[in-house]
Amino acid sequence: MPRKDLDWAVAEMARKGRKLPLPGRVGEICRDTLHASGAGVMLISSDGVQGSLCTTDAVSGVIEELQYSLGEGPCLDAYRQDQIVTESDLSHPITNRWPVFTGAALRAGASAVFSVPLKTGVLRLGSLDLYMDQPASPSDDQLADGIILASLVAGWVIDAQGETGPGALSKLLTTGDFHLAVHNAAGMLSVQLGVPVAEALLRLRGHAFAEGIPLNKTADDVIAGRLRFT
Repeated sequence: MPRKDLDWAVAEMARKGRKLPLPGRVGEICRDTLHASGAGVMLISSDGVQGSLCTTDAVSGVIEELQYSLGEGPCLDAYRQDQIVTESDLSHPITNRWPVFTGAALRAGASAVFSVPLKTGVLRLGSLDLYMDQPASPSDDQLADGIILASLVAGWVIDAQGETGPGALSKLLTTGDFHLAVHNAAGMLSVQLGVPVAEALLRLRGHAFAEGIPLNKTADDVIAGRLRFT
């Protein structure tokens, strides 16, 4: 990969007295620099709560939604294992590590995926996710530049959060898709069932999958009191 691509990305992401780029622009910079078909950024907290910061197209949107709803996929593995996760051909995976995600991602239009942990120092924030519409293995340059870009995105997240003070999401971050209804429903279930939020989220996902109902619709039903767990 020409080194000027990474130089351009660094310049685009750097503040240098300018406003931070919007979340959608962050995804586009990563996609274009790494010559991927699409990109997304998933933020994940230490208790397992996650949300999509941005996606660049419909396919990457489906990929992030699948991982959010199913609780499996490359971005979650990259975050949990703190290492780059790749699958060069989803139609012929080396191992069947994502039994539900893989088929759905293929149907959405993804043929290969790779995810890079999003972190700054020892703090892990989520993952940078790329997909290809044809089977392909990322080159050494793509992997190396992916690590640098993930670090830049992590810095962007910290800067964006810092613009409104500790513990507050920046207005920039609220333009992303954080599935607030799902998070609220998981919090309600946590209290209702007397279990940790992470376990409540698993219960919510499991119900949605078993009933074939979108996760956000299941969350809305919990919030509205139409659905109760025992």
